[in-house]
Amino acid sequence: MANHKSAEKRARQSVRRNKVNTSRKNSVRTHEKNLVKALNAQDTKSLPELLKKFTSQMMKAAQRGLFKRHMASRKVSRLSARVHQALK
Repeated sequence: MANHKSAEKRARQSVRRNKVNTSRKNSVRTHEKNLVKALNAQDTKSLPELLKKFTSQMMKAAQRGLFKRHMASRKVSRLSARVHQALK
């Protein structure tokens, strides 16, 4: 347990940030799963919209430090290539 007022406040903030960050990470993962499901089902109508949502969410999460930037970029790139291949 924290011994100083400022340490107590940081502990409270840490718990709050952890909840927010977990929620954002889960949201990104859900968008990714939806995109992969649509790819596997060959649902070409919804692919562009799903890719746009996933890319936006993933890059925002990377900017905030939830994911490493290179990992985020790599995932977006690979899924984007798969979507463009499926749309041909």
